Amino acid sequence: MTIAKQQVGTVSENKPKAIVFTDWDGTVTLQDSNDYLTDHLGMGYDARMVINDQMVVETLSFRDGFLQELSSVSGNGHSFQYCIDYLLQHIKLDPGFREFYEYCHTNKIPLYIISSGMKPIISALLEKLVGVDAMKNIKIVANDVKIDGNDWEIVYRDDTPFGHDKNASIHNELKKYDMSGEQKPVLFYCGDGVSDISAAGSCDLLFAKRGRDLVTICREKKINFKQFDDFKAILNDVHSVVGGDVKLEDLYEK
Repeated sequence: MTIAKQQVGTVSENKPKAIVFTDWDGTVTLQDSNDYLTDHLGMGYDARMVINDQMVVETLSFRDGFLQELSSVSGNGHSFQYCIDYLLQHIKLDPGFREFYEYCHTNKIPLYIISSGMKPIISALLEKLVGVDAMKNIKIVANDVKIDGNDWEIVYRDDTPFGHDKNASIHNELKKYDMSGEQKPVLFYCGDGVSDISAAGSCDLLFAKRGRDLVTICREKKINFKQFDDFKAILNDVHSVVGGDVKLEDLYEK
């Protein structure tokens, strides 16, 4: 029996054994769709990396830098629908995510996408790459988009420097669950970049994608995390923690 089909015991709907929050771009997908648009249809890789470096060292807010990148795509005359169609042709799914999704669904572990990207793009990719059933079972909390003919611009969820305070969104979703007592759900977050740092304090274990900016930031800020290469590795760790085989602190990066 694969891990995806294994059950970890009975759970109640408002008190699951775990809750998983994950970034989308570059975490669930192999490529960051917004970076892909910027590199191929907007300002290009070199210009984007100048902005990225400024965001990493916090001389430029993610909100302002991300807006510059996306504006370069719409500014080149590419409609939002063209961008979606373009991404559907090129963006690939992490090879382990579908099994991870099935494991969460089987074990009634709520799975959320908490993203600084735009919900219509994530929805289109999720439906194509994972399936219609995933659309029903995975809640997407992300930014929106304002479209006027061929012109479009991102609509941020809030006024924070990130444009989407993932910490606030996670805490808002947690209101639905019983977080009291010693047997409260274990909280996981999976991410890869600058926008994910706002979620770091909301979880019991932060999975940071190997070789990405989030790893560097976690080390600099002394945030406990575990590196991952794909969702197959995350599945093994989540299953081990939920099943009581390992302790959270045993997984922290040394």
